Amino acid sequence: MTNKYSITLLPGDGIGPEIMAVTVDVLKVIAQQCDLEFSFQEALIGGAAIDATDTPLPTETIEKCRQSDAVLLAAIGGYKWDNLPREKRPETGLLGIRAALGLFANLRPATILPQLIDASSLKKEVVEGVDIMVVRELTGGIYFGQPKGIFTSETGEKRGINTMAYTVSEIDRIAKVAFETAQKRKGKLCSVDKANVLDVSQLWRDRLNAMASQYPDVELTHMYVDNAAMQLVRNPKQFDTIVTGNLFGDILSDAAAMLTGSIGMLPSASLGSDRPGLFEPVHGSAPDIAGQDKANPLAQVLSAAMMLRYGLNEPLAADKIEQAVLKVLDLGYRTGDIMSEGCQAVGCQGMGEALLKVL
Repeated sequence: MTNKYSITLLPGDGIGPEIMAVTVDVLKVIAQQCDLEFSFQEALIGGAAIDATDTPLPTETIEKCRQSDAVLLAAIGGYKWDNLPREKRPETGLLGIRAALGLFANLRPATILPQLIDASSLKKEVVEGVDIMVVRELTGGIYFGQPKGIFTSETGEKRGINTMAYTVSEIDRIAKVAFETAQKRKGKLCSVDKANVLDVSQLWRDRLNAMASQYPDVELTHMYVDNAAMQLVRNPKQFDTIVTGNLFGDILSDAAAMLTGSIGMLPSASLGSDRPGLFEPVHGSAPDIAGQDKANPLAQVLSAAMMLRYGLNEPLAADKIEQAVLKVLDLGYRTGDIMSEGCQAVGCQGMGEALLKVL
């Protein structure tokens, strides 16, 4: 029986349309091989949406996303829109779609691929075998807490305020995702906080401890965020699954990403309770190389694999994509960001063609 899925594509800005085109071609082949049927529809977000509709997130885009089974996003932003008011910037569209879909859990893997181990800035013996999943809370914490803003006091001095706040329900739902993710991996969960100085972190730690008994097959540990940052570069192999709040997760997931040597290789998934998930590469829109066939599409392709695995529950199709990426790297194909001696340089389209040939 053919499983049918509706996918909303958000190509966005910069290199987004290029890497999205490669990914759609891959998904079409996977559909044929795995008896799946995808219906694709495109929608505007970010700078492209600003140019067309004067808003970074049109209502039509939200509706298309809500009505789909999954959302695949490429990249947003660029120099062209950097000086717009905050509410008109492309990034506001990204925050908006996450909120509109209720996406509170961000999964960011950092896996060292053997073919690219020399690209890491750390020693081979430090990063070899690293396989980390960072589970970041996405819709709470200091980015969304109230009050926030820049205010002028009675003395005329300006003061900037942001509020870090979490409710028990917000903590419990991200903890549930993290425990269940750890169950599917090696059964180790490290919760990162700053409970020694932050009351909100103490509540976070209390809730994780309270929920741990529901997951006896998961080993829960705690670590302060400053130590976690140090340990990620000192001994990253000690980590399996990490769960943390919005601000700390924003920082630590990027640090973990660079263990792999190129942010251009890393996918991510943003999940909610009952609405479609959003799947996107970690890298940005790279406007300086847009339209030049220089982009690395592999993070976008791997994001599609995460979509199949975590959003559509099609693990065999996800495996096929991930194995194809590894095979292409084994064959020595490299885009400029991951190029090494003795390998064959290809552009975005060339990498896509290599993937299709392997598949």
